[in-house]
Amino acid sequence: MNTTVLPSTVPTAVPGTVPSVVTTDARARSAALEEEVLRSPGRFRVLTGDRPTGRLHLGHYFGTLHNRVRLQDLGAELFVIVADYQVLTDRDVADDLPGHVEELVLDHLAIGVDPARSTIFAHSAVPALHQLMLPFLSLVSVAELNRNPTVKDEIAHSRQSAVSGLMFTYPVHQAADILFCKANLVPVGQDQLPHLEVTRTIARRFNARYGEGVFPEPEALLSDAPLLLGTDGTKMSKSRGNAVTLAADADETARLIRGAKTDSERHIAYDPVRRPEVASLLLLAALCRGRTPEEVAAGIGSGGAAALKGTVTEAVNEYLAPIRARRAAYARDRAYLREVLREGNERARAVADATLAEVRTVMNSRY
Repeated sequence: MNTTVLPSTVPTAVPGTVPSVVTTDARARSAALEEEVLRSPGRFRVLTGDRPTGRLHLGHYFGTLHNRVRLQDLGAELFVIVADYQVLTDRDVADDLPGHVEELVLDHLAIGVDPARSTIFAHSAVPALHQLMLPFLSLVSVAELNRNPTVKDEIAHSRQSAVSGLMFTYPVHQAADILFCKANLVPVGQDQLPHLEVTRTIARRFNARYGEGVFPEPEALLSDAPLLLGTDGTKMSKSRGNAVTLAADADETARLIRGAKTDSERHIAYDPVRRPEVASLLLLAALCRGRTPEEVAAGIGSGGAAALKGTVTEAVNEYLAPIRARRAAYARDRAYLREVLREGNERARAVADATLAEVRTVMNSRY
């Protein structure tokens, strides 16, 4: 797999915003954690994952997927959750769930997640994980859940006419996802820090109430994920049809990039504030080529949007070629995909059962 070199000029926050003190402290701690991972990767257990709502795309890949493989290859223990229950947080039904679950497993295998070294499992297949929800809910107040900024944002963008209880308790559900396997490292974006803080609070309060050392307080490995826009200039999203998926072939990729929004200026320059759409395309080519966006722009010069899109298409197709080849090979053996998930589910259940047994013991509820 190609090695991704994130340019030093990659924008990781909305232009014009001022990082909070909490975020500054979190970034400093994350940098220290990164050094610890490089020194002693084997002491880290990582929990990460996605909701199976569609195929993963380049935004996911450069945002988090390649980092999962990196952590795995360094020697950290990786758990990847296919969060099928959490599909229902912001929609009425889970459409084509079996197909989406298989596609998610397929995407992870294609990028290099190794089921011999990492555990890929489905949310709904681990009953003991969900049994942790009840004692965890007793450790947080309604007011604390109500003021969680991430939940407020998710509710604002919900597709449902009414907010479900699952959406309201989403941070506690995520705490169960993380703590069932006693993960001590969680790769997150800045917007997910409030969720992780709920998990840390629950772990701390459980240990104080029932016995020290049951749960670790997991720490955030903050992502330096670049802000890649969709082809329409808005947030890249599965549901908006504005992203190049890992499953797209070369022709579909060319078509999508050809239709990407740019601007009328002929000279191509990297200016994320004034020319965000052009900057995003330059950044995408730079990530695929291991160069800086400025270097890519200099190579295009006054070639205009057509030359820019041609450069991006070539870079993306070259970068994705080995991933697509592996994906096509795995896709021919659907039985293997189901076997990977079945074995991952079994490993996750064993871990969750052991954790729940320990919880019942310290809570004096084993009869």
